[in-house]
Amino acid sequence: MAQVIYLHPSSPAKPAVGQACNGCGVCCAAAPCPLGIVFTRHWRGRCRALEWDETNQRHVCGALARPRHWLPWLPARWSAWAVGRWIAAGKGCDSDLSVG
Repeated sequence: MAQVIYLHPSSPAKPAVGQACNGCGVCCAAAPCPLGIVFTRHWRGRCRALEWDETNQRHVCGALARPRHWLPWLPARWSAWAVGRWIAAGKGCDSDLSVG
């Protein structure tokens, strides 16, 4: 079954699985990750924590970009580290969704 997702018009093209994440937003626009489910209490459709970073022209995880908003009870440095680990930031694209 096809799924329609909406991304910012300036979004970079989705990289191949295993390539470096470029902030295309495809994975998070399709469904929230387990961390997104916990933070947003939303388990289907676009992750509510997905944000557009105008400066860098890419999508970002709001929990990673603005940890004080999502984890106000943790020191910002700890929450950024924890979120980065939970979402495997910097580990490469793991989305096998086809875009076209």
